[in-house]
Amino acid sequence: MSHSDEILTRLMTLHPKVIDLTLDRVERLLATLGHPERALPPVIHIAGTNGKGSTQAMIRAGLESQGKAVHAYTSPHLARFHERIRIAGALISEPGLSALLEECYDKNAGAPITFFEVTTCAAFLAFARTPADFTLLEVGLGGRLDATNVVEKPALTIITPVSIDHQQFLGETLPEIAGEKAGILKRGVTCVVGPQEEAALEVIEARAARVGAPLFVHGQHWHAFEERGRLIYQDENGLLDLPLPNLPGPHQIQNAGAAIAALRLLGLGDGAEAAVTRAEWPARMQRLRQGPLAASAPGVELWLDGGHNPAGGLAVAATLARMAPRPTHLICGMINTKDVVGYMRPLVDQAVSLTAVTIPEEPNAVPAEVIEEDARIAGFTTTFRAGSVGEALSAIAARDPSARVLICGSLYLAGKVLRENH
Repeated sequence: MSHSDEILTRLMTLHPKVIDLTLDRVERLLATLGHPERALPPVIHIAGTNGKGSTQAMIRAGLESQGKAVHAYTSPHLARFHERIRIAGALISEPGLSALLEECYDKNAGAPITFFEVTTCAAFLAFARTPADFTLLEVGLGGRLDATNVVEKPALTIITPVSIDHQQFLGETLPEIAGEKAGILKRGVTCVVGPQEEAALEVIEARAARVGAPLFVHGQHWHAFEERGRLIYQDENGLLDLPLPNLPGPHQIQNAGAAIAALRLLGLGDGAEAAVTRAEWPARMQRLRQGPLAASAPGVELWLDGGHNPAGGLAVAATLARMAPRPTHLICGMINTKDVVGYMRPLVDQAVSLTAVTIPEEPNAVPAEVIEEDARIAGFTTTFRAGSVGEALSAIAARDPSARVLICGSLYLAGKVLRENH
């Protein structure tokens, strides 16, 4: 175990709940630390249910292509915690992370604070102490009461598509959830709004009117669509004819549109092509070509995706539908806060089988037998269970040596796979 892992384990003990949405604790610690959140390079704050990470990755690629130094904060991590904090383009170092975590732990002095809150404070310290041109902040959960929502005057905000997820924290209905996401809106700060269902957009527009936040809305102020194998983006400043995003899936068209809209509003639209062609974002329909797992089934076309809610299932299904015809088999593991049946239902027509696995060493993992049962409820007629992803992959390869296999259902599962396949 690394030094940073030891400290992170210690930080987990400071609050009895993993998630407890309020800003009181993070504001207290930030004050003790000298308010680093007030010394950040210009902030682009990103909320939404799906597409936050991809949109952030595209914006970062566009900014860096123009020589800009960019801090980036994202969650959760996949293989190592260090992935959450990128300082001026580079992942935070082990010594740097350990020192920041120790400082935050000491300054907190044993007071109750959640893991996400204290590690967000550590990220703010890192960003405030290193010069950069921009800071990209991805909301952890919701927006209104998320620990990242302490920045009083960001340069720009973004709300990617809002859908049903995390109901136990954000509300049972789409308008309630949209209200939490719209909590990042700030007076006088323009918000790029991605494609939304009408019920969500109405809430976002009402909140924007109350706080005085200008909106730049998909379908009204900007448009992005595919035409003849190209990405077409258009707003009041003109039309761009660009390559399709290198991140696979038709849903990435709209994520790219939001990223381009953000770059143009910042006066940095020259980075639009780099945004769509150079972005890297693991576990979002990622092809696994190397590593022990891929080598164990050499004839199999192996993919990995961390989508985990019904909208994510729809996005994965749409991506699979556009791929070259090939028998597709799913290996699926999920956690118990998600709508398992809702996630699986769109995938039924795109896969010939589903093998259920229990995510290892994950206390909230849905048991494989429950996932298999839910798969049948969703409409899968051919289902299996396996003790591990490796076992599932070997069984699929034995039955169908030239299959396409997608490991899916959870970012937690994706992280385990990436670590094992390293």
